[in-house]
Amino acid sequence: MPPAYIYRLETSPRMISQYGPFVSFQVNVDANHQNILGDAANEPSIAVDPTDGNKMVIGWRQFNTINSNFRQGGWGYTTDAGMTWTFPGVLENNIFRSDPVLNSNETGTLFYLSLLQSFCDDIWRSTNGGQSWTRLPPEGGGGGGDKEWFTIDKTNGMGHGFQYQAWSTAASCNFGQFSRSTDGGVSWQSPLSLPNAPVWGTLDVDTNGNLFIGGASNFSSPFYCLRSSNAQ
Repeated sequence: MPPAYIYRLETSPRMISQYGPFVSFQVNVDANHQNILGDAANEPSIAVDPTDGNKMVIGWRQFNTINSNFRQGGWGYTTDAGMTWTFPGVLENNIFRSDPVLNSNETGTLFYLSLLQSFCDDIWRSTNGGQSWTRLPPEGGGGGGDKEWFTIDKTNGMGHGFQYQAWSTAASCNFGQFSRSTDGGVSWQSPLSLPNAPVWGTLDVDTNGNLFIGGASNFSSPFYCLRSSNAQ
C-alpha cells in the first residue's frame, strides 16, 4: 500500500532560515513545498546517502494535530542536498510510532528504526533514497525498547553490515539492553545486558570493527563508554 499522507488545507510559505553561512530549509512541507499550518512533529533523525550527498532522509514523530499525543512514523527525503524536501506521509497509517533513528550503510541503503506502543521496535529499509520503505522483521521483531539507538558496521572486517542496537532500562520489549543483527536488520539476536546499564546514549564502530556504546548510568551521571571487540 502507498503511504498515508497527512492532509492539511491551510498553508503558508515554508521557513528558510539563515545563520551566518548556514541556511536551513523546512522539511515537513506539502507537495508544493509550503508550510503546513497546524502540523506537529519532533524528535528528528537524519541519514545521508554516502554514495550521493545530495540524497538525505529525515524521520520524525508525526502528530495528528498540535493538540494530539498520538504519533506516527513520519519522514521526508531530498535529492538536492536539502534545499527542497518531499514529505510522503507516515510509514503505516494509524500505527503508533516513536523515537525514530535513521542510518545508512556504505552502499546508500537507508534504515529507519522505529519504536512501537508495545515498546518493541522494528526496522525499515529503503533502497531508493527514502522514497519508500519496506519493513524487514515482523512487527516488533527488532526487540529494543525506549529509548533505542543503533549503528551499522561499515568496515571491511568480519562484522561488515552488522547492525547494533542499544536501549534504556525504562521500558523494554522483553529484557536486556543490547542486540545485534548479522543479516542487515532482517532478524535480531536475543538481547544482552550491558555493564553499568548506560541509558540514553549512542553507538559507533571504529575502523577495526570495535563497537562503542556511550550513555549515562542511573539516568544521570556518571557517564560510561563501553567497548566490545567481539560484537562483530
